[in-house]
Amino acid sequence: MSVLSILLQTVVDLAPLAKLGAALGAGIVAIAAAIGIGRIGSSALESIARQPEAAGDIRSNMIVAAALIEGVAFFGVVVCLLIIL
Repeated sequence: MSVLSILLQTVVDLAPLAKLGAALGAGIVAIAAAIGIGRIGSSALESIARQPEAAGDIRSNMIVAAALIEGVAFFGVVVCLLIIL
């Protein structure tokens, strides 16, 4: 047997584990994004409570940061789902 055929057989044998890893990765990405956006929201509310006059700036920065996290999380979930398919 050649080395290539051995490697191909190994890949075929480990395909279910790769799909399991991709599914776990998608779940971890979603949970991490939820935690990140939650922390941004709580920090923004604390900041607004301490300095109400800066509420507009804090709110706009919070929305931009949450959108960036959401975009990265969406990208991570799509990559994991592409591995599954």
